[in-house]
Amino acid sequence: MPAFRTGTDRRRPPVARARVAAAGALLTAALALSLTAPAAAGAADVPPPAPPERGSATMGMGVIAHDGQSGPPRTNRAEQTEGVDVSSHQGNVDWPALWNTGVKWSYNKATEGTYYKNPYFAQQYNGSFDIGMIRGAYHFATPDTTSGATQATYFVNNGGGWSRDGRTLPGALDIEWNPYGASCYGKTPAQLVAWITDFTTTYRTLTGRDAVIYTATSWWKDCTGNSSAFGATNPLWIARYNTTVGELPAGWAYQTMWQYTSTGPIVGDHSKFNGSLDRVVVLATG
Repeated sequence: MPAFRTGTDRRRPPVARARVAAAGALLTAALALSLTAPAAAGAADVPPPAPPERGSATMGMGVIAHDGQSGPPRTNRAEQTEGVDVSSHQGNVDWPALWNTGVKWSYNKATEGTYYKNPYFAQQYNGSFDIGMIRGAYHFATPDTTSGATQATYFVNNGGGWSRDGRTLPGALDIEWNPYGASCYGKTPAQLVAWITDFTTTYRTLTGRDAVIYTATSWWKDCTGNSSAFGATNPLWIARYNTTVGELPAGWAYQTMWQYTSTGPIVGDHSKFNGSLDRVVVLATG
């Protein structure tokens, strides 16, 4: 029995039908090549992005990349106090201008790992104090370079200490995505919890205060297994660039501070202290 043919096939002689079929096959092959070959070549030609320079890490630099940013935060009736954090990226800060926008407390990057000290730290730390702010220092953790105890000691010796003057906040441990390599620093959740414990225990021994822990919920869940080990001792500074604080890491019923944006009206990342200015003083006083 002859094969079924469409009306178009019946009108074409066998040679013409063969030519049409061959042309169709060539067109299909050409389309496949055009879709696959450039993509493969492009992937091979584009190198992966280079990691940033050591020491350049700042609070929240991984938040936008991993959690995104939207805002502004929703207003509510609970009183909150505006704060800011800065690093060497901001250079010499215009503290009077920030003060005039309502910023009443600040954290200034002091150290990173055991290899970096912020060259602008003195201007930032002393300048915020001189204008009337309650100020503190923070340390960017690199758990893959040295132990928690070693980094806590380096931090305290280079600006991260504490004094009972009512104007100095306890030091903050910035523990978040690794900008220089694997997000969790090549460590298991148990190893990271042990590292954080090593840092916070040493910091308390050296200063008499429990360090503030700055982190993002998504990183904390991924990299510590959502540990609840620190909620009873260490104030939480949560990073979430959104309209609400959202879910908190395990162990904390509330946040002490909330970094809600990386685009401050003047400089730095902006945060809200969960309470009035007198509560900021309480944290500073200990």
